[in-house]
Amino acid sequence: MSTHELYTEDPGEAVWRIPAAGSARFTWEYDDGRERLLALYQKGKDKQWDGAKRIDWDIEVDPYDPLGTPDEALPLYGTRYWDKLTEKDRGELRRHYTAWNFSQFLHGEQGAMVCAARIVESVPDLDAKFYSATQTMDEARHAEIFGRFLHEKVGLLYPVNDSLRELLGDTLRDSRWDMPYLGMQVLIEGLALASFGLLRDTTTKPLPKQLLAYVMQDEARHVAFGRMALRDHYRQLSDAERREREEFVIEGCHLMHDRLLGTEVLENFGIPAAEAQRLSEGSEFLHLFRRMLFSRIVPCVKDIGLWGERLQRAYLDLGVFHMGDSNLDLLMTQDEEIADALDRERFAAEEAARVAEVEATITQATAGRAETGQATTTRAETGQATAGPHPER
Repeated sequence: MSTHELYTEDPGEAVWRIPAAGSARFTWEYDDGRERLLALYQKGKDKQWDGAKRIDWDIEVDPYDPLGTPDEALPLYGTRYWDKLTEKDRGELRRHYTAWNFSQFLHGEQGAMVCAARIVESVPDLDAKFYSATQTMDEARHAEIFGRFLHEKVGLLYPVNDSLRELLGDTLRDSRWDMPYLGMQVLIEGLALASFGLLRDTTTKPLPKQLLAYVMQDEARHVAFGRMALRDHYRQLSDAERREREEFVIEGCHLMHDRLLGTEVLENFGIPAAEAQRLSEGSEFLHLFRRMLFSRIVPCVKDIGLWGERLQRAYLDLGVFHMGDSNLDLLMTQDEEIADALDRERFAAEEAARVAEVEATITQATAGRAETGQATTTRAETGQATAGPHPER
């Protein structure tokens, strides 16, 4: 089935063309590189995985409750609109919100794949080119599995959100080689990591938990890569150059905070756009969600050296300034450990199932031999009785 048949509305042009800007850079130095970045490149190679095999796609998913979303987390809960919804309508609402969230994940991962490929092309250092090549493969895998989840388990997709589209376009149109790092590795990947983490930690369903945990394990490396490369580069910039990048960050953060609300879902349920905006902004769950979106972005921005007065004021206005002191390394370590723990649980369950299967086979075979032996004894006894003397003859 064509993806276009699953969209809630026409996504528009089949191919989105963004004119390339900037230079492709080659280097002829092949025996040099930053030790930390080369170690990350090695880790990127070692940690490659197959989404068709690592994820248990046989797990069934209820398309009308794919994540186990509680009523209280839905923006319509407690409103007059909620009371009018049947149980079937509420299930459809859960399905649409899951489709909207995972569709934006999917579109963002395709954007990350393109940006990573752009970094390979434009970054001047070979060690960064090497790592970006592994990230391009990671992002392709993420787009593959999010697309499969939406096609096979949810059966519904949403077009790319206008704000996400705008941020992707701004990131890719800029000719400066560091902007795909800043727009993608810091802003879009940081936003995605926070969203993934919130859903990973709240979902009660095993398949989406696997998807999100394994993707986050990769993303932990990607953010580390962006931090290394940009921290080194931004030390060399003038104050004016740093201010330009801070303005880009401020604009991107406002875009994500003010307009990534999923109002498209409510509009699909017949609620006018202005009312959908009001309900979404008034939702306590979405309010928390919007603040948590910056839990990975703010400490990363501070870490790479973009921490001017105007940027700090913007984060104070958004109520997220305090997140600048978060321990990003600890968060990333936890992301990796959660994915590893899921693997151990799954392997243990598979091993237990194999042991049980072998034991059942042995039990069945033993019982079969016992029955065969009993039957042989019975036949022997019957034959002996038949072969005995017959006085009447």
